[in-house]
Amino acid sequence: MTKKTLPADFLWGGAVAAHQVEGAYDVGGKGLSVADVMTAAGTHDERRITAGVQPNEFYPNHEAVDFYHQYPADVKLFAEMGFKCFRTSIAWSRIFPQGDEVEPNEAGLAFYDRLFDECHKYHIEPVVTLSHFEMPYHLVTKYGGFRSRQTIKFFTRFAQTVFERYRDKVTYWLTFNEINNQINYDRAFTLFTNSGIQVQPGENAEAVMYQASHYEVVASAIAVQIAHTINPDFQVGAMVAFSPVYPATDKPRDVFKAQRAMQARFWYSDVQVEGQYPTWLTNYFETKGFDLDITAADLANLRQGTVDYLGFSYYMSFATAATDDEDDQFSYNETDDLVTNQFVPQSAWGWQVDPQGLRYGLNWMNDRYHLPLFIVENGIGAIDQLTATHEVHDQYRIDYLHDHIDQMELAMTEDGVPVMGYTPWSAIDIVSASTGQLSKRYGVIYVDRNDDGSGSLARYRKDSFYWYQRVIASNGADLTPTGGEHDGSKA
Repeated sequence: MTKKTLPADFLWGGAVAAHQVEGAYDVGGKGLSVADVMTAAGTHDERRITAGVQPNEFYPNHEAVDFYHQYPADVKLFAEMGFKCFRTSIAWSRIFPQGDEVEPNEAGLAFYDRLFDECHKYHIEPVVTLSHFEMPYHLVTKYGGFRSRQTIKFFTRFAQTVFERYRDKVTYWLTFNEINNQINYDRAFTLFTNSGIQVQPGENAEAVMYQASHYEVVASAIAVQIAHTINPDFQVGAMVAFSPVYPATDKPRDVFKAQRAMQARFWYSDVQVEGQYPTWLTNYFETKGFDLDITAADLANLRQGTVDYLGFSYYMSFATAATDDEDDQFSYNETDDLVTNQFVPQSAWGWQVDPQGLRYGLNWMNDRYHLPLFIVENGIGAIDQLTATHEVHDQYRIDYLHDHIDQMELAMTEDGVPVMGYTPWSAIDIVSASTGQLSKRYGVIYVDRNDDGSGSLARYRKDSFYWYQRVIASNGADLTPTGGEHDGSKA
């Protein structure tokens, strides 16, 4: 059989987030973000959140990999790989340092002008996330982040500002990164990075999460409407973390528990795509006694501000099983309700590696949403070794990407799923959002920086760089899982 080909305009590229690569946390008028008050952690630890920047603490995002100063050389490397697009974010606190100003910071706006111009020099299309775990820290301390309805106004002002500024430089936008991560509301990290919220003793964390999430989907819907007014050609997407939840067995209770888990994880995209809350969730709010601030104007905005496409990350799949004492709602608490899937391997960080889950997920979303899909994150964190000749033999990363791209192509060519593009995480080594480590490397470009902040910041091409270069050049036809020949020269 002749292998079917991908569309000629398929968007191959790579992805990062501003706070994980830029550094320069106090340069050009930038204010503190939530990422700037998070310390480093270890392989199985969670980052600590400090009250502002404290002396004698190490904040890895402050310098990150210095993309702010080195972006011209980095974008040139992206072009060498053949990128058609580059997904990044606009650091909200570079544009509005405190978050609640009326006038934006021109130095911050000018930086992204330069970055997007550099991308266009190489015919690389920016794909831009508005809020990627980068809320201005002042909005946390003064307003409680997305606890407050006022934060909708601050977010949409930011959105309108950058839509207007870059109306001729950016076509593809995403509103909130992995907005559904906070369904794991028992983790301080997810509520803080997504919504700028720290739950207080005695509070119902689940109710707090749902209220903040409501304000965010409303903010997203208003932003979509603003975008389409400014430039009707804008394509504005939602973005969720897609981790399918399988039933641990074929017991009906386990199957229903898995279904409820999927409903709980993906009501966010339901609302952003369909423009209304699913009935099961409004019934759930009533049963749980959550008296949420949801107005008729909010519901109208949700209907009018549906997205043009659905972006998502895919790293792993989950599994769940019902307990003997399930309530009638089969309430889903991700901290307690996941079980190990014995049929898929795990990474060093305990992530269940399941390439076929990507094909399953693409079909699941296509059946549900009937919109173009965009894989905007997919990758594996691993310990890379830089040789004396500056080579990185990361066959494990090549194998991971190979297996997932193969499943993506099957979903497209055999199942007919409309996929716009693929931007693996990450284009270059980054500060891990969850652990703050550099040693948890994702990039196809190695950055000489260590977990303690030492290192030259020099860039080196990994074996996966050359492999992905060949994949792009062949438009996905050549997936031969080898890295190819190279001389290990400094990038």
